[in-house]
Amino acid sequence: MSTATVNFIGKIETSYKTVADCPGQARTKNGTSRIVLDPAMVPALKGIKGKSRIQILYWFDEADRATLQKVPKWSETNEMRGVFTLRSPMRPNPIALSTVELLEVEGNVLTVSALDCRDGTPLLDIKPYMEHS
Repeated sequence: MSTATVNFIGKIETSYKTVADCPGQARTKNGTSRIVLDPAMVPALKGIKGKSRIQILYWFDEADRATLQKVPKWSETNEMRGVFTLRSPMRPNPIALSTVELLEVEGNVLTVSALDCRDGTPLLDIKPYMEHS
């Protein structure tokens, strides 16, 4: 397999101190989270104000990368499923993607609707959410 290098561009602040505390999905009803960008990334935010939703890519740094199948929490049959059919953090490359509401931008800090990760999770990227018609 080939390898790649990524650079974390900040971190995510949540109220969840451990992975076990985290909800199964990023949901608005779970409150808010803060994205704290490295100050050198502030110029990359130009034009983000006014966006209602953005996509956040983050790294589940405590995930088990060897797990290829698991029983989803929501399963009624306890049937194993492949991780590529689930939003589980356990996967070969533990990259998470959530679409969140952008609530506030202040310097290098974005306040967004709640993310499903523990406090201090590394941030990979931010993308605008694009509605498809």
